[in-house]
Amino acid sequence: MSSAGSGQVLMPVEAEAGVESLKQYALKDIGGPQWSVQHEVIEKLNMQAIVNASNQEDEFVKDFLISCDKLSVLIYDLLATEVWKEKIFSEILNIDGFEPKTTFPLYMVLYHEATVINLLETTMFYREVCEATEDNVLDLVDYCYRKLTQLVARNEETEEVKDEAIEVTDSVSAMAHASNIEELEKQDRRLNFEICIKAVSLLRYIIDHLESLPLSAMTRLLNTHDIPQLLVELIECPPWSHRKNGKQYKYIDGKWVYVDFADSLKLTKIEGQVWLSIFQLLMSQSCQQKYELDTYRKNTILKLRAFLTEPMLDQIPALGELQRYLEHLSMMDPPAPRREVILEQVPEVRDTILRSNAGKWRKIAKKQIKSFFDPSTSDLKMQAKRWADTYNFDVIEGLLSDPPKCARCGEDASKRCSRCQNEWYCGRECQVSHWSKHKQACDLMFNSINKLKEQQTLAVAT
Repeated sequence: MSSAGSGQVLMPVEAEAGVESLKQYALKDIGGPQWSVQHEVIEKLNMQAIVNASNQEDEFVKDFLISCDKLSVLIYDLLATEVWKEKIFSEILNIDGFEPKTTFPLYMVLYHEATVINLLETTMFYREVCEATEDNVLDLVDYCYRKLTQLVARNEETEEVKDEAIEVTDSVSAMAHASNIEELEKQDRRLNFEICIKAVSLLRYIIDHLESLPLSAMTRLLNTHDIPQLLVELIECPPWSHRKNGKQYKYIDGKWVYVDFADSLKLTKIEGQVWLSIFQLLMSQSCQQKYELDTYRKNTILKLRAFLTEPMLDQIPALGELQRYLEHLSMMDPPAPRREVILEQVPEVRDTILRSNAGKWRKIAKKQIKSFFDPSTSDLKMQAKRWADTYNFDVIEGLLSDPPKCARCGEDASKRCSRCQNEWYCGRECQVSHWSKHKQACDLMFNSINKLKEQQTLAVAT
């Protein structure tokens, strides 16, 4: 598939062909040649969906996913990759003596989950997409629940682990002294945090369209998983906010950003998503009728009152209605529990994947290491060319909502370091002033690029 002009990743006819080609791959085939081709297709569909949504253009990727009935394939792909990370990747890490020349093939599988959930998040903003997921939405609800519990658990991490994400320079420096596998584990942790953030947005869109989804989706959200309680925990102890050395940092647009006191009161996108989800779950009449409210749940929900401040209500005025509801709730006794006999649908996709591969995890891991994850230099060269075509920097930069910022002064930047192509500057003065701090990381990246080029040249000569 070729790029179709400036800001365009795929033409509509290419996108339709790509969507039609999507199919389910068994767990044992993840990371293989055919799976890799499909990953590239999904990545391009994801980028094109973002381009269309950002430019408010015809969102043909969304339409093709519905008309070609491929949303179930995407959901299966998301869950299969999640299972692979839990079961197969953990086995790969525990296999003695495995130290591949490059971890990029493994990283692509880890990154695949982020690609798929991003495509689903972009398209499921629309009611018709949520409706088209049909019964598979139950698996998505359970998936989002698992990711939210990981976010809650993240608050129990040590300060050193949280600081690691903020201190980019230190982590890049440490890369030189870490093994490939150790660095891959760090990348997996950072990537999984971003995936969990995406799951919050995905869950919000599911909640917005609950009226159009199977009744069992509401039951699993409210009573099976008690999502309102999880959301309250995330508001009490937000994992996307962190203090270090007296400074406040927030996770915004995929990176940790320092915010002063005034800006710390401004809601970020993810914070807004959480509050809108709570509002919908607690204020919707159908949810109120379905939610089994007991004393414990009532007391937990009432904790929200402390967070409904004037700055909060100024940013989301609708929360004033929630504030009045909470005051009314505080004076009420929870209703008596209802005893109803309900036939409920249950999610099947993840359970099917687990059952069909039970007891085979280590065998699959060893086979994939031998076949997929320790490629020869010639295979790596061919893969590198495909990846370069897929992850075109000109296209990716066009997807950014904000211009790059100067690494020294933070102003809009138009010049990039010519050696590593990684850092941006507004002008030569800032680049020269910042060189003493940037030199170590620049040398590391520059030497890595040259080493890869030497390997490619050697592969051609032999």
